[in-house]
Amino acid sequence: MDNKLQQIKQLSFFNSLCDEKLNAIDKISKITIHPKNSILYYENDIYNKIFFLISGLIKVYKIDKFENEIFLYHIYKDSLISELAALDNSLIYCFSNAEFVEDSIVLEVDFTELKNQFLSKNVLNNEFINEILLKTQQLHCVVNRELVFDATAKVAFMLSDDLEIFNKLKRHEVSFMLHIQPETLSRVLKKLKRSSIIEIENSTVTILDKELLYNIYKGS
Repeated sequence: MDNKLQQIKQLSFFNSLCDEKLNAIDKISKITIHPKNSILYYENDIYNKIFFLISGLIKVYKIDKFENEIFLYHIYKDSLISELAALDNSLIYCFSNAEFVEDSIVLEVDFTELKNQFLSKNVLNNEFINEILLKTQQLHCVVNRELVFDATAKVAFMLSDDLEIFNKLKRHEVSFMLHIQPETLSRVLKKLKRSSIIEIENSTVTILDKELLYNIYKGS
């Protein structure tokens, strides 16, 4: 079995396909390798292919009119990267920027061929719909984080939703992502620790009470 086909099989998106259809995906796709800090695409780029993250990590963000980076969300391995608004257009429009946080491996699939060979025959349609719904949910989380949550809720949400990334990043990187001051982040962490919601050892956060952490940003 060729290496590319093995990597395609690592993607849960294609789990429902038989070997014959997996071979068809193999023929209309290619594997690309991307180093840390490189860019996959910029906002307003247009592609006729879709991207899947086989391994690595991606940061999705936008740039405001003052050239400030506005963090949106992370994309983890075994995920669709492309931002699909509809399935009836062969062109994929990029609404944000995608940067690799780690060395990563990406599967690129010809979208026109994917539509002709699969979507037109009602194959993989449900998988695409689920991915579109997931992206919508991610954007709802962004709206809450940026427009609704206070500093404590922002930190609680990231700890609950993205603990691995929180512990990987330096504190000033986390505060930059959440658009709060580093001093504010430090105060919030100390408050959560005093309340026995989290523990901090050697700068690594462990969640002690997931329910109380959840209640902070859900307002319960």
